[in-house]
Amino acid sequence: MRAALFQSCTGIDPTESASTLREVISAAAADGAEMLFTPEMSGMLDRNRERGAPHLAIEAEDPVLLAVRESAAKTGIWVHLGSLALKSDKSDGLLFNRGFVIDGTGEIRARYDKIHLFDVNLPTGETWRESTSYAPGERAIAVDTPWGRLGLSICYDLRFPDLFRALSDAGATMLSIPAAFTVPTGRAHWHVMMRARAIEAGCWVIAAAQGGTHEDGRATFGHSLVVDPWGEVVLDMGERNGLAYAEISLERVSEVRARIPVLDHRRAIGEVEIAR
Repeated sequence: MRAALFQSCTGIDPTESASTLREVISAAAADGAEMLFTPEMSGMLDRNRERGAPHLAIEAEDPVLLAVRESAAKTGIWVHLGSLALKSDKSDGLLFNRGFVIDGTGEIRARYDKIHLFDVNLPTGETWRESTSYAPGERAIAVDTPWGRLGLSICYDLRFPDLFRALSDAGATMLSIPAAFTVPTGRAHWHVMMRARAIEAGCWVIAAAQGGTHEDGRATFGHSLVVDPWGEVVLDMGERNGLAYAEISLERVSEVRARIPVLDHRRAIGEVEIAR
């Protein structure tokens, strides 16, 4: 598979994001990409909830999702739309942080709601409380594509290897980890954790990321990555936003898993005995 990654600095207007994604999908298809990967929150990034609220929509009415589906159908390219903030019809008022896999006819093949929510106080003084706005997902999701089974995740999920074990146990050969990582945590952990997830699962890792200083004032780390199953970084976009490409080979998965068959050697670990 020729994969395209879009590294962006998403702003506060979903209409602009929809227009940008139309252009990006057309450009990726013209460059021969078979599947495009976009970051977490590809439609809007806005910490000002009052300002952002009028731009939120339910899934069926979201302008970014509609634009991506139309463009995928027009060009024939598959798209993993990393995630969007979507309204729910539940009374609690919480949103979904939901990713989509869209095929070359514009059909939605899979939806994934972010399971692990980022609630932290960073040493820099930054405070994040995703659980005040978003409902956590409840299910791990993998989807079959023409190039192999793709396991889905979003950003903070990266820190929870049990999710990726479950996805690889379910037959995933590729893992998509769209993100909007903060700069301090990105510098400390981004590369090492991406490589670790690839090695542990014997899978390709494809991580499209947000990068730069956004309209709402936040700064994201960038460095969209493609990592092969051996842990080799085959693409690192650094701080450069735009499109980049990588070749994904399923033969590489078979080769690495034959070399070190960790999936065959996995054992269920029960309750831990505390020796006294």
